[in-house]
Amino acid sequence: MTATADRPAVVVTALAATTALAADVEESWAALLNGKSGISLIEDRMLDQFPVPVTIGGLVREDFDSQLSRVEVRRLSYMQKMALVLNRRLWTAAGAPEVDTRRLLVSVSHAYGSTQDLWTAWEEFKARGMRAVSPLAVQMHMPNAPAAAVGLDRQAKAGVIAPTSGDASGSAAIAEAWRLITLGEADVAICGGVESRIEPVPIAAFDNMGLLSHRNDDPVGACRPFDRNRDGMVFGEGGALLLLETEEHARARGATILGRLLGVGTTSDTADLIEPNSDGQMAAAALSRALELAAVEPRDVDAVIAHAAGTRAGDLAEARALHAVLGTHRPAVTAPKAALGHAMGASGAVAAALTVQSLRDGVLAPTLNYDTPDPDIDLDVVADERRPGDYRYAVSNTLGFGGHNVSLVFGR
Repeated sequence: MTATADRPAVVVTALAATTALAADVEESWAALLNGKSGISLIEDRMLDQFPVPVTIGGLVREDFDSQLSRVEVRRLSYMQKMALVLNRRLWTAAGAPEVDTRRLLVSVSHAYGSTQDLWTAWEEFKARGMRAVSPLAVQMHMPNAPAAAVGLDRQAKAGVIAPTSGDASGSAAIAEAWRLITLGEADVAICGGVESRIEPVPIAAFDNMGLLSHRNDDPVGACRPFDRNRDGMVFGEGGALLLLETEEHARARGATILGRLLGVGTTSDTADLIEPNSDGQMAAAALSRALELAAVEPRDVDAVIAHAAGTRAGDLAEARALHAVLGTHRPAVTAPKAALGHAMGASGAVAAALTVQSLRDGVLAPTLNYDTPDPDIDLDVVADERRPGDYRYAVSNTLGFGGHNVSLVFGR
């Protein structure tokens, strides 16, 4: 597929998200613009039973059970519940359209799932035998569980997929939805990512890798993207879904167009299961490909919503990738994980929703805790306060464990 290929234009017609800032996508956006932080102490997540050295994170403060039927509450995992609730909000935001379900696609991913679900099933097995294990244990935890729940709810027949690419899973799901729409496989797609609760096992594993900030005494100031004194990421929770449509389909039903997804790029580092390629070469290739498909010149990129989780190696690699593609051009860069935490497989979808909102409203949210610029990272980081501007094109970047790189190019 080339930038000049005859393919349908893809537009965004609805957003839904739940984050550490708010249960509503627009409330989350308003709080982010106002410099609020969702990072706080974690006090009720099995951390007393399994002590870990990091006890801060961005928690979703929403009860999904209260929004579902008793049968759904009993049969679905936490991630499936989040996906189902967001899917219904998205559909309402889109105007509850009547669509041909044979042309409706679902592409929803997550990265790691819930260790607690498997731990609970294992404890039941040990205590009371195999008959005590729920017959739903597998379907609640399988990688495609959230996508399957949404696909069933919407009766989507053009495909239900769950691209799993570590931290880049939500972005990969959006990228695959774009590809299938442009190939003519669907007219409408529900796409994005969700992630489970912050739990002791992931905290322990990530801390043993040396990737977590230990600023327990300063939750709000813990995640410091691109800052010289950054010392690691902070876990977050959340999820986001976007409704993509061909522009023809959207206009035929009178939908409001929030933005345009112009091009996508995906590559892999093939360097390490954890560390990104230090030169950012393949992350740069993903961005170059996305710009090529979007028919957008590097000099025309106005803004970057960065992956920037606050790790030493990751932030530097991303900055090098941006320099490799953009050269001396310095678009405004913002890093929302400082306020939201890193919601792993959902983070790219959350960033995509924020990118659409940034272009729609002509403003970028501030990057919290950017106090001391890193001399090795020469970027125009939006700090201190929001930055209005005439933003036409913006990039959303995601880098994931296993060397997964995804870039999405959006336009007004």
